[in-house]
Formats: sequence, structure tokens, C-alpha cells
Amino acid sequence: MNQKRSEIKRIVLTGGHAATTALAVTEELIRRSGQKYIWDIFWIGTKRALEGKKVLSIESVILPRAGVKFHPIITGRIQRKFTLWTIPSLLQIPFGFIHALFIIKKIKPHIILSFGGFASFPTVVIGWLLKIPIIMHEQTSVYGRANKLASIFSNKILLARESSLRFYPKEKSEVIGNPILTQIANILPKSKMDIPPTIYITGGSRGSVSLNSFFKEILNKLLSEYYVVHQTGYSDYKRFQKIRGSLSRNLKKRYELYPNIDPMQVDGVFKRADIVVSRAGANTVSDIIAARRPAIFIPLPFAYKNEQYENAIYAQNFGVAKVLSQNDLNSQKLYFEIQNLMKNWNKMVGKIKNKISPDVKASQKLVDILEKQIE
Repeated sequence: MNQKRSEIKRIVLTGGHAATTALAVTEELIRRSGQKYIWDIFWIGTKRALEGKKVLSIESVILPRAGVKFHPIITGRIQRKFTLWTIPSLLQIPFGFIHALFIIKKIKPHIILSFGGFASFPTVVIGWLLKIPIIMHEQTSVYGRANKLASIFSNKILLARESSLRFYPKEKSEVIGNPILTQIANILPKSKMDIPPTIYITGGSRGSVSLNSFFKEILNKLLSEYYVVHQTGYSDYKRFQKIRGSLSRNLKKRYELYPNIDPMQVDGVFKRADIVVSRAGANTVSDIIAARRPAIFIPLPFAYKNEQYENAIYAQNFGVAKVLSQNDLNSQKLYFEIQNLMKNWNKMVGKIKNKISPDVKASQKLVDILEKQIE
């Protein structure tokens, strides 16, 4: 008896700064491909990480490696503050809808999955006009502006955290967690610190100039006691390359420096890390909770709806982190907090080592819902 051939389904993923979330979902779609459907996966998003910069977005680099067909979209956004790119960006907004129409007509997707961000909104609206089912996923503990607008056009709203429920229509909302990569979900808690202990410093995918400035003042002191892995972001990378070049030979050996770290390789850094000092973007917080690595979070103080603070508080309540305010922080205080976390490391790890992240099964739950929407 011939086995029924799986039907090919085209799915468009869209968003901004959602590479690891999209990659986690892509991983699950590929894992299931051929069971019920064969998934043909597309991404619609921006090619550049920052307006006016030549740095490529993580999505444009990473997703094609996983077999996702990348379609760059030219669109603008409403910026929080006036810059050289504000007016050109505003003028591009109408073109974004036209461009999205052209791309979606070409792909003819069966379903669209949006992760938020300004690049996703034209795709969501055009998909809705063309009567394509829309699923959106909110990664933060509050909500993003693009997702709030996209929720109007979405058939189903998927949330990472219970705290986001108050912002969205309950009748079409469901909390599923935040999709994380399998290799992150499989990281085991450490039983003891390395000698010397390893600190992983990250400002998120784009880095943080403010965090880097704090660390610059205490870098020599940290390197005399610890091994440091520092993800600076592209804007600060050359500055810290020069700083590293000026270090003594022994300190230089203890300092790893990267502009960015491939999401498919960051699990290796988490496995080595004894503590993490970081911004509090939703995906970074999810990874740290899953890896059960003690952390210090310094939320971005002007994030929309204070979302990074809310993300960080979620991690603190989980038992994995301490939250510091950037406005009350200086280099010496940060050094003190790192020292304090090291002293209390065994106690914190003991409390969280048997906890399981609510994000571990999020990818599976999300793809289950996708399949139901197109049955």
C-alpha cells in the first residue's frame, strides 16, 4: 500500500531582531517535515541590522544557512528620537506595504508567522488583506508596538509570558513560552565553577555601548581574577580590539572578544559561562533561564514599555538573576555585584538546578498550532 505523500505548505516568517526565535521554530518545522506536511520556509525582513549601517542583520545571515529562503524588505519605521534617518525612514513606510504585496504574491504562503518588529507589520497587513491566516508571537513580558498593531489582524496570538495576556484579546491569545534552540534547552546546570571562573558579557545581538563603558573601567581587574568572553556588538568591536591589544600577555589570554556570536554556537559559550552579565532582551533572558546560569541583568532603560526590565524581573523571580538599574550603576558597583554573585554562586545554582524553563517545549507548541490553523 502506497503511503500518502505529505502536502507541501509554504510558511512566511517575518520580524525584526528575532533570529534565535525564528531559528528555533525553523528547527522544529524541519524536524517535522514529511510527517504531516513538507514545510517550505520563507523569511521576510530587513537585510541591515541598523539603518544607515552596512552591518547585515542576523536573520539575513543565519536563516539561509538553515534552508530558509530570505526575502529582504525595504520599509521604514517610526523612531523614538529624531535622527538623520528619521525622515527617510518615514518616507519608506508606504513603500514597505507595496514591497510586501509583491513578495507575498510571489510566494503565495499558506500561513504567516510574525515575531514583531517594524519590518513585520507590512507583511501582516498584506497577508490579512489577502486572507492568509496570521499567527503572531510576542517574546517580551509586555508587548511590542508592531505586535500590538498586528494583533488586530492576527487569527491567533501566542505569548511567551502570562504577564502579556493583559495587553491582548484573551479570546485569541495563548501562552506557550518563548521558542529556544534545542542545544540551549539541552544545556545542563554546572555543579561547580571553573578555575578561573568564566564571565560572559553580552549587550544582545547589537551590543551595548553603555555596558561596554562600564566594563572598560574594570576590565583589567576582572581579567586578573576571571576569564572573560565579551560580545561587544559591531559598533564597539574595534575599540575593544585596541584595548585587548594593549593588555599584558597573561591578561590577553583570558579575554575572548567577539562583535557577535552565531546563535548556533552561543550554546558553547553558555556551557562555559559561570555567570552572565547582560542586557535583558527577551531571547537572551530565555536562553539564560534555560541554561540555568546565574546572571546580572542591566535592562535597557529606554526600552518600549520598559520591556527589558519586565523580562529581567521574570528571570529574577525564576531565581536565576539579579536586576540592576543602569541609572544607579557605575563600574565599581558593577564589579562589587559580580563579586557578590560569585560568592553566592553555589547557593543560587542549588536553588535553580532542578528547575525546568517554561520555554523548553515552546517550539513544539507553536508548530502544533500552525498545523491546526491550516488543516
